[in-house]
Amino acid sequence: MANTKEYTRNKEGSNISKIIVDRDLCITASSCIATSGEIWELDSENKAVVKDANAADDEILINSAKSCPTKAIFLFDKKGKQIWPE
Repeated sequence: MANTKEYTRNKEGSNISKIIVDRDLCITASSCIATSGEIWELDSENKAVVKDANAADDEILINSAKSCPTKAIFLFDKKGKQIWPE
């Protein structure tokens, strides 16, 4: 993961504390946006970026990460353990 962007999540009650997007893996499929447009958007390079890391609950965030065909979205719990992709 050389070209990554990291986002902190501090939503109350959430078990997910960090989101990382691997920009090299992102192919602009936009499935994350279709699943959760309140969290994701495309930047000027048409890569997925976090618009609001705290906008949705864990289930929606996990489902949006799982929707990525290239597994470019990585989720970490509060202990730093990667929970997606498994």
